[in-house]
Order: sequence, then structure tokens, then C-alpha cells
Amino acid sequence: MERRKVGILGATGMVGQRFIQLLHNHPWFEIAWLAASDRSSGKRYEDACRWKLDTPLPANIAGMTLMPNTPEGTPATELPKIIFAALDSDVAYELEPRFAAAGCAVISNSSAFRMTSDVPLVIPEVNADHLALIEKQSWRKDSGGYIVTNPNCSAIGLVLALKPIHDRFGIEKVFVSTMQAVSGAGYPGVASLDILGNVVPFIKNEEEKMQEEVGKLLGTLSGDHVAMLDAPLSAHCNRVAVEDGHTECVSLKLRTPATYEQMLEAWAEFAPLRGIHEGHPLPSAPDQPVEYVDQVDRPQPRLDRMRGKGMASTVGRLRPCSLFDWKFVVLSHNTIRGAAGAALLNAEILAMLDKLPGGKARSQNVPVALKA
Repeated sequence: MERRKVGILGATGMVGQRFIQLLHNHPWFEIAWLAASDRSSGKRYEDACRWKLDTPLPANIAGMTLMPNTPEGTPATELPKIIFAALDSDVAYELEPRFAAAGCAVISNSSAFRMTSDVPLVIPEVNADHLALIEKQSWRKDSGGYIVTNPNCSAIGLVLALKPIHDRFGIEKVFVSTMQAVSGAGYPGVASLDILGNVVPFIKNEEEKMQEEVGKLLGTLSGDHVAMLDAPLSAHCNRVAVEDGHTECVSLKLRTPATYEQMLEAWAEFAPLRGIHEGHPLPSAPDQPVEYVDQVDRPQPRLDRMRGKGMASTVGRLRPCSLFDWKFVVLSHNTIRGAAGAALLNAEILAMLDKLPGGKARSQNVPVALKA
């Protein structure tokens, strides 16, 4: 795969920092442009950013000058045509279409356009075929640009666990209660006196996002839109005093009965990305998207959030449910798999499908359904 130059919108925030961490020395992408709000543009990155991650700020990034966060703020010849966006939804709603109109592939972590009918909401292991929707976007027709989104941080880990179950047995109802890490609130996030020794049983718009997005992710591509999954989901979302890692307690009612062994088999055999990039693995794809742990007290954020380099969904405590059929616990890393890593994996599969500007994929081992 030829290396492509990329840019990051919202580069100084927590998700922007994760993008920098994950893109450093990436074999397919090279950071060439960073942008931030008016209060930071024009500054050196290391002067504008409070680096909060557990790896050093790369020296080549530290000295880069932050550009204005508009496509007009950079000469067209210097603006990368691949933009990773880590913006608040209200800002993204204004800016992301401007970059798409300028011919950029906008790989967004924002919620602004997730539920727009012609914008793909994608987890590559789950619904990569939905990427065909980019061809329906007006930006694609006019300039070649488009927007692709990844889901909410709490929806991603859940849907990875639900997908193989839904494919084999069908899902009729879902109940989920989340315990979400403080890093999901960004920096400085939740005030220490509000969260230490406490649980906050409210995260603005989180329950609504989960309930909508799961339906689109597990829905079926039908021409120019996605037919939503016909299964209600009820979510309770809570903020807890954990740094990284969202834990979710899930109960499922299935359309077809499944045994304990069949449930475990569905998760163990779920690795669809292997079949579409043999010999050309996606750099960020976990070998096993869903890992089951059979210890009675797992998964735990401290012990399990970095499975698959933070890109796997960890499941445990599968047992019968007295209200529905089965219940279990899901854990995923909210700023890696749930944010920057999810967008990066979307960009990688777009590159493999030759849907990204600035290079050519070498792998032709792609199913016809994804080439469409």
C-alpha cells in the first residue's frame, strides 16, 4: 500500500491525540497537516496541546504548526485529501461538509452525520458493505469528497459482540446498562469532585445514540439507504471513575434459541476481515474482533481493555437471563476501538477498496459486494 498524507481536525483534543498516537509510524498513512480552533491555530503543536497519553509526543509532531480548521485556511496544494475528524458534533456539522466539498475524504468520529441516510456508519467487521453509500453523496459527485463515520464509543464494543449472534440466531430485543470511563468525556472531562467515589447516571445524548446507531449498524443496505434492524434496544448509560474502558452489561432475547456452546462458537468464529484481505492484513484490525474470557470476574477495564492492541471487544460472564434468553458483559477501549482506532480502521478498509485519494491499493482480493 502506498503511503498517503493525512490531516487531523481537532488535533489537540483527546481523540486527536489518539489519532496522532495510532498514526505514528503507520505503514499506510503519514500525518502532514494538523488543525485546531482559532485559539490554537498558528501555534506549535507542543505549545498548544497538553499531551495526556502514555507514549511520548512524537518529535516530528511536536514542532508542526497548527493550521486553521477550515479547508480555506490552507492552500489547496497543501491540504491533504484524507482528513481524520475529531470534532464536537456542533462544530463537525459546520466543518465536515466543507472539507468534503473541497474533495476530501472525511473519516469522522463525530456524531453529527452518523444517522444521515447517505452517510455510512461503519464498523468494518460488521457492515463494510454500507460504504457503498458514499457514492450517493452529493460531495462525491461534485468534488470526489465524502464523509464516513464510526459509531459512538459505547455502541462499537456492543455491536461487535452482537453481530455474530445476530447473524446466527437473530436478535429480538436488547437491554444494556453501561459503565463508561471518564476519558469518554474528553479533557478536562468530568470534575474530580463529581466522579471520585461516585457514579453519574446520565451522559448527555448517550442513550439516544446507542439506541439509534445499533439499529443502523445491524441494519441492511437497501439501495440508497439502510433498513434499520427491527429490534428495540433499551440503554442505561452511566459515567464511572475508570480512566479508560467502557463496560456494558447486556441481556438479549433471540429469535432462534441458542445453547451456551453455540453462543461461544459464534464469537470464536467471528473474524470476517480475514476473508477480505488475505495476505494484505489491515494494520489496525485485531486478529480476533471478539475475545471471550471465562473467568467469573472478567472482563475488567484494567486487565482487558488493551486486548487486540485496544481494538478487540472482550466478552465474559455468559449466563442464562431470567427475563430474556442470555446475558453477558462486554468491555472495549473507548478512545482506541471506540474512537480514533475505529476511524483509522475505516480509513484502512477504504484504502483497500481504492476509495481513498492519493494512492492505489495492491490487494485485489475483495468481495464483489464490497467493490460496488
